[in-house]
Amino acid sequence: MTKLVKDLMHPGVIMCKPDATLGQVATLLDQHQVHALFVTDRDGRINGVISDFDLMTGEWLSSDPESLETMRKLTASDLMTKPVSTIEANTPLPEAADLFMQKSVGRFLVTDKGKPVGTISLSDFVASLSEQIKAKRDTVGDVMSDAILVCRGKTSVLSAARAMTSSGWRSVLVVDAKGKVLGVVSGHDLISLVKNGVAEKMIVREVMHPALTIDISASLREAADLMIKNHYHRLVVVDKNDPDAFPLGVISTFDIVAEMARPDSVWQK
Repeated sequence: MTKLVKDLMHPGVIMCKPDATLGQVATLLDQHQVHALFVTDRDGRINGVISDFDLMTGEWLSSDPESLETMRKLTASDLMTKPVSTIEANTPLPEAADLFMQKSVGRFLVTDKGKPVGTISLSDFVASLSEQIKAKRDTVGDVMSDAILVCRGKTSVLSAARAMTSSGWRSVLVVDAKGKVLGVVSGHDLISLVKNGVAEKMIVREVMHPALTIDISASLREAADLMIKNHYHRLVVVDKNDPDAFPLGVISTFDIVAEMARPDSVWQK
């Protein structure tokens, strides 16, 4: 029996007011351990969505006093994305996977006859995928992203943030001089810096989190299980026979959903 969106969604909607400062948005994202908040209008109706990645748009990380002061005056309504992408709770999951790919979004507001009842994200699909996919049906190497945004450990946080914003990547891989993986910097790592800005000399090694690696020949089931267990959105792909060599790629929740949306995927049959 085909599962529906309501079977995977998270009930309830975490919201913020339109006049919430970026610092307040960052605090709520951190407190609830989520990647986005839905922004209401002054009458309490959902009018937009603001994510950790939205907080990085523009030059908000600038250490210039004038730019920093401007950033502190911005509110959720200034950076939110609208209109909000919605999906009905009774939508079959294969159809939902297609919509994720078509709209290139990280989450949908789930509605029941037009009333907001929850949210569904790429991570929710990964959790379900670990139960549905046949062991070793496909490997990490089949769906990973070969291109990687990389920087050295001594790279400034300002430079890394600007590179992420200009390239549209949600994370940057930190490596040493020989290409060995040191860690990862994601939008979530930079949330706390929104409140007070960042010192010009702060480097990525001060804010990065440990990277999780997976062998290129591992199954998608193994990748999904590793993401779920550790609450990670991406894994660094390596060759287990030479784990200290430069990484081969990255596999993320979005790569897995793209696999699910393929016409020949088990989700589409």
